[in-house]
Amino acid sequence: MQRYKLTIEYDGTPFSGWQRQDDRLTAQGVLEAALSSFLAQPTEVFCAGRTDAGVHARGQVVHVDLPQPREPRQIIRGLNTLMLPHPVVVTHAETVSPDFNARTSAQRRHYEYHIVNRHARLAIDEWRAWYIRKELDIEAMREGAKHLIGHHDFNSFRSTQCQAKHAMRTLDTLDVQREGDRVIVRTSSKSFLHHQVRNLVGTLALVGHGKWQPDDVRKALEAKDRRAGGPTAPAHALYFMRVDY
Repeated sequence: MQRYKLTIEYDGTPFSGWQRQDDRLTAQGVLEAALSSFLAQPTEVFCAGRTDAGVHARGQVVHVDLPQPREPRQIIRGLNTLMLPHPVVVTHAETVSPDFNARTSAQRRHYEYHIVNRHARLAIDEWRAWYIRKELDIEAMREGAKHLIGHHDFNSFRSTQCQAKHAMRTLDTLDVQREGDRVIVRTSSKSFLHHQVRNLVGTLALVGHGKWQPDDVRKALEAKDRRAGGPTAPAHALYFMRVDY
């Protein structure tokens, strides 16, 4: 058996998330169906991180064991053809050692959250960004974000259905940048809790609107209670960008 690392890009709009489900269309289901056809046998992949319904990925990573070596270009071409017309593609393939694991070998995961902050409603980006009409105070959002960087109990910012044993996480970066009419929140960590990024963005949006002061983010963090945190931002503006190994 030869283990391969595949980098996957997908538009999350039509999918009920990453994880395979028997009765719903998912990104993992499309990829595994293509692999099973390509290899003429049932094949399972293992990912770096599951994404929710509507969330996009530019750099999802999976590992898969193939019964015999294949040229990476052959894998990419074959799978991308078989996955049509679904919006999923393999952008890179390479051989890795048998002990490589897409999830447990990951050292850092990177996400972006895209907000379009303008008067005009969205046309092209309706399902790829969060539309906020009122001008956001970016400097205030940055000040609020500073309270979240580092090693903390993020219980106030995880889903109530989160299955992680504890909420201690180390947030390496949380940057807020305005690029024209687009506000991009970039964050990275070795691992994230369920809905953590979307809850952080929803909280920072309260600060940007002036409904919260930057120090209110610290108070919410210290409360260690989901009810103290801000709302969950929409899924369709979140992008899983890449994984560091």
